[in-house]
Amino acid sequence: MTTGIEVSGIGKDYAGKPAVAEVSFTVADRELFVIVGESGCGKSTLLRLIAGLETPDRGEILLHGDRVAGQGTMVPPEQRGTGFVFQSYALWPHMTVRDNVAFPLEAGGMSRKQAARSVEAHLETVSLQDMAGRKPEALSGGQRQRVALARCLAGGARTILMDEPLANLDPHLRGTMERELLHFHRSSGATTLYITHDQREAMALADRMAVMKGGRFLQVGTPQEIYERPGSVEVAEFIGHGSVVEVFYRDGMAELAGCRFDVTTTPGQPEGPAQALVRPEAIVVGGEGQLTGTVRSVLYRGGIWEAVLDLDAGGSLTVAHDAPMRVGDRLALRIKRAWVLPG
Repeated sequence: MTTGIEVSGIGKDYAGKPAVAEVSFTVADRELFVIVGESGCGKSTLLRLIAGLETPDRGEILLHGDRVAGQGTMVPPEQRGTGFVFQSYALWPHMTVRDNVAFPLEAGGMSRKQAARSVEAHLETVSLQDMAGRKPEALSGGQRQRVALARCLAGGARTILMDEPLANLDPHLRGTMERELLHFHRSSGATTLYITHDQREAMALADRMAVMKGGRFLQVGTPQEIYERPGSVEVAEFIGHGSVVEVFYRDGMAELAGCRFDVTTTPGQPEGPAQALVRPEAIVVGGEGQLTGTVRSVLYRGGIWEAVLDLDAGGSLTVAHDAPMRVGDRLALRIKRAWVLPG
């Protein structure tokens, strides 16, 4: 595997407290790697360390095999071959789209004529050829985002760093921009590191992803791995909707309130008390349900009612159903499968 980004034991402290605490990971060449976590977890600081906008207190960073930080090395941002896409897009308001994209080329010594030819190819990549003469104020949020991406390409970036680029867009536009970002990533050939607080966005975009909390990575894996097999209660409760319940594990099955159901586990899972993650899609509501309870709260999510059910046997489950549910309703349900959280 050719490595695009390699981070080893990187750390950064503020006022004596670690904002990033000895984080290590690798991102393959051309991979789209997403870091997701709540505000203040350290993800933006980590991105700035990789960009060269912050100096690490320890550890090292390599980009495409070249050391850019650590062991007495601190390569300035403009020499790292990275493009940085901010929430604000940071476009020059007095310049046209074409001139915004041409700026890094001309600043790097390319003639205006050469830059103009190169710009057209980059604008075609992000489908903005017809808007090349407009200024940023005449563009939508999504179009301004695409200008920022084209400017990254024009700067010759082999590594693109994205700092919550969809955070300022209207919700209805985010789905469209997610598809455009994926198209951009694949057509650019760049290694992309993307940070967000939105776990749905992270799972939609990532080849692989990391869940970050308190300056550390809790788990790294594909979106499917992290959703289906979280490595801890913290990850299970942060990613997706689901419930962590106390069960008794034996003979490859889990037992809850006298009801047994199939589970998957990590190799070597010992028998005895354990915690299991139950996703709403693994619960059948109605029929000959083995568990019973009372609906505590309900949210309507467009064709699906999502409810928190207080079980008669104790504890609660998040359930989803295509028929209306109301607070106070009595429900019977059956668990089809669950994931036993590691030790």
